[in-house]
Amino acid sequence: MATQVSRVLAVANKEVGYHEGFSAGHWNNIQKYSPAVPGLEWSQGMAWCQTFQSWLFQTAGLKSLAPVTASCLNAVQWYRDRGRFSWYPAVGAMVFFGSNGGSHVGIVTKYDRDYVWTVEGNTNGNGSAEGDGVYARKRARRDTYLYGYGYPAYAEGTVSADPSASKFGYRLKATGSVADAGGSTAPKYEPFPGAAWFKTEPRSAIITAMGKRLVALGYKGYAVGPGPQWTDADKAAYAWWQRKLGYSGADADGWPGKTSWDALKVPNV
Repeated sequence: MATQVSRVLAVANKEVGYHEGFSAGHWNNIQKYSPAVPGLEWSQGMAWCQTFQSWLFQTAGLKSLAPVTASCLNAVQWYRDRGRFSWYPAVGAMVFFGSNGGSHVGIVTKYDRDYVWTVEGNTNGNGSAEGDGVYARKRARRDTYLYGYGYPAYAEGTVSADPSASKFGYRLKATGSVADAGGSTAPKYEPFPGAAWFKTEPRSAIITAMGKRLVALGYKGYAVGPGPQWTDADKAAYAWWQRKLGYSGADADGWPGKTSWDALKVPNV
C-alpha cells in the first residue's frame, strides 16, 4: 500500500509540465487549481504556488495534513501553530522561500546535504516566484532565499534531516528520497514542459539537457553550446530529431511536441 508521502508526491510529479493560461502575449495566472479547491476559488488569476500545494493534498485525499490557503505566510503560520515547522528538509515537507517564507512554496521530493529537490507551482525554469507552470526544481539548502519547512503529520512519518526528527514522528536521515519514506521513486526524465513554453524563448537548464541529449543521439549541428537559452539552433536540432523519428513537413518544424519529447528522454535536471 502506498504511504501518504508517496501519494502526495505521485500527484505532484504528474503535474510537472502543466502550464497556466497564455493570452495577449503573456502568461495570465489562470489555472485549474483555484476553482478545484473549495474556499480558494477567489484566487483565480492570482499567484498560485500555495493554492497548488493545497490542491495536491486535497487530490491525494489528505486535505487535513496541509493548510487550505492561497497565502504562503498563512501556511507558514499554520505549521508554526501546530509545532510542525523546521529549518531542515524532509521528504514530503512543504518548503517556503523569501522573507518569513512569504514569497513562494514547493514540496520536497528528496534532499541531500546540499540540495533539496522540489515540485513547485507558479514558477519557471529559472525558479521565479511568479512563473508559468509546475516545475521540478533543484534548490540549494543554504541559499538565503530558502526560509524553512512545514512538516505534514503523515501517518507513517517520513525521513528528515532535522536532529529532532522524532518529535515530529519522522525518522532522522542525512539524505532522503521518497524511496526512503516508503514510496516509489520520482520520474527519471523531464516531463514535457508544454508546446507554448518553448515559444516564450525560455532560458532553462531543461534546454541545456535537451541539447546534450540530442548531441548524445548523434546531432552535430551545434556551432556553440548547447546552452540554457532556447534559440533557432535548438529549434534546428529538434527538427533533426523529429525527422529522425520519421516526421516530415509541418510535423518536423522544430517545435517540440509531447510524443517526440517523451521519446527523447531528456534526463531530469
